[in-house]
Amino acid sequence: MIKSRTIALVAAAGFVLASCQSTPKSTPVPSGKSAALLAMEQVAIAAHKCWIASKDPAFKPYQMANELNSFSGTPRFLLVPAKHYGGKPLLVVQAQGNSSRVDVFGPLMNDPLGARIGSDISRWQAGNPACAATA
Repeated sequence: MIKSRTIALVAAAGFVLASCQSTPKSTPVPSGKSAALLAMEQVAIAAHKCWIASKDPAFKPYQMANELNSFSGTPRFLLVPAKHYGGKPLLVVQAQGNSSRVDVFGPLMNDPLGARIGSDISRWQAGNPACAATA
């Protein structure tokens, strides 16, 4: 009697452990990245591709300083003068905490280039990685 109870308990414990360890297929596995970081990665990749790597003449005077690995919960990237990497940022693009809203500010936003920057960032944040708005 004791032996059959022990076997039954061991079998039940095994079932409980197995059910705790299995993950239903419909449950998404979290990536560990905040909404802010996910949004900023998407925008930063497009900005680098479209503004810097493409050698766009409008952005030739600037270089990107990525700060996506921020421990403050504010992933961001900066545009700084190309010849002065440690210089004052001319553009800050950032998101905070668990929000996917991207904020853009700095002196370049008051420049004629500001309208294009705002339009590009909005498009990229919405998930469209195109370098130019399509008509």
